[in-house]
Amino acid sequence: MLEGDAAHHLGHVLRGQTGQLYELSDGIAVWLGRIESVSRNRIEFALLEALPATQPAADITLFLAITKFDAFEWALEKATELGVLKIVPLAAARSEKSLVSAAAKRSERWRKILLESSQQSRRLCIPELAETIKPAAAFSDCGERLRIVFSERPDAPALKRVLEGASAARARAFAVAVGPEGGWTDYELIAAREAGYIEASLGPLILRAETAVSAALAVLNFWSSVD
Repeated sequence: MLEGDAAHHLGHVLRGQTGQLYELSDGIAVWLGRIESVSRNRIEFALLEALPATQPAADITLFLAITKFDAFEWALEKATELGVLKIVPLAAARSEKSLVSAAAKRSERWRKILLESSQQSRRLCIPELAETIKPAAAFSDCGERLRIVFSERPDAPALKRVLEGASAARARAFAVAVGPEGGWTDYELIAAREAGYIEASLGPLILRAETAVSAALAVLNFWSSVD
């Protein structure tokens, strides 16, 4: 049974009708369901069969510095499509203070973006969106993962080299940090290194944060899916 806004959207915006088939998920499993009845804010389904549930190739937590909201929200959308399981907005030193102050008011909009992107990409579950936090505090709490902080410094090793040096046991669980426009401060990079992060580069060109997110996650997903 589907109720509330989701039922209203399916019944009145998408014009769902009795007999139509949809894939349904509770975040754990997926079923093929048939609409049995449609009312104003309630849709009842008959579950016909269980469907294969696809899990992301990699277990990725993304630490993403707050940038201009159009770019930040684009990054949220693409990170969801690329299978990130948790997103932590960062109040980095070079994030605009007005944007950091407004982040709490945008959280519901961001969760809606995550929901819609999950539905579009047919994900099993919606990524977790954490509260905004400063980088030094975020870096110190991310569990047993390969920890990577992307850096524009010319001596940062290529991501490929970092991955090749990782142990097999940690090759599918990652904590990934992407900085703001203007990059990380020296203090933030020191905090990352002290927390076990390895600096990595995505190449010689300077990428926007949202571009770096998509490039990095695509590489990590490919790496994790290779036997």
